Amino acid sequence: MKKSSGVALCWCLVVLLLVGLGQIQEAEAAGCNAQALSPCLPSIISGTPPSKECCTNAKEQEPCFCNFIKDPAYGKIIKNPNTKKTLEACGLKWPTCP
Repeated sequence: MKKSSGVALCWCLVVLLLVGLGQIQEAEAAGCNAQALSPCLPSIISGTPPSKECCTNAKEQEPCFCNFIKDPAYGKIIKNPNTKKTLEACGLKWPTCP
């Protein structure tokens, strides 16, 4: 009986790993790259108007914003109130994430 539960656990882990890899590949396929938003950091930190490069990169990364918000590595920066102001200055709306 222990052997069958161990096999079931292994299969569960394999499925979870494949689902996780699929999500990573989807993000990469969509071109999601939080580092591309680094030109926006001065605007996010200080509230100054965003640069043209910031706005260009933000528009390219717009489909990825919900992924960035949910990511613990970027969530706090993205949730900064100045981020919304930066996006609005670039002509973008704050995302509504599921």
